[in-house]
Amino acid sequence: MEKQFIPVNIALLTISDTRTSDDDTSGRLLKQRVLDAGHFVIAQQIVPDDVYQIRAIVSQWIADPNINAIISTGGTGLTGRDGTPEAVKILFDKEIEGFGELFRQISFRDIRTSTIQSRAVAGVANATFIFSLPGSSGACKTAWDEILKDQLDICHRPCNFVELMPRLLEK
Repeated sequence: MEKQFIPVNIALLTISDTRTSDDDTSGRLLKQRVLDAGHFVIAQQIVPDDVYQIRAIVSQWIADPNINAIISTGGTGLTGRDGTPEAVKILFDKEIEGFGELFRQISFRDIRTSTIQSRAVAGVANATFIFSLPGSSGACKTAWDEILKDQLDICHRPCNFVELMPRLLEK
């Protein structure tokens, strides 16, 4: 039996010391792809590369029962200001190790060994999926088109994240 599409409520977070809503190409790309896929963008913000400000917003969003997933872009590199993994991993109830592994495998086709510099991570916190992507629009395109579009679609087979959402708070 074919499952009927279920839209997901998604919050988008751009992490950058320099981006504004006028030049946030990665945030704009993600928003358009989310909407084109039939989902809802119910929150969108830009926050500086600061572990505690990132953690505060993500914590607020994971406490909101209306948000099913958070996608962040930026802060996953190796420089001193890149702290997204450190900000979000501590919040995870469970880490989705395969997300970062798969993202780097797919990225290897385009950017070869430079993909080793990506610290893309994902996890689940309080029944909310969190995906932290690199800040480039190319990386966001890769992550959405090659992974998230399918995993956030209940019709995708053999399995997907949406069908797990009702069970994430089971003890």
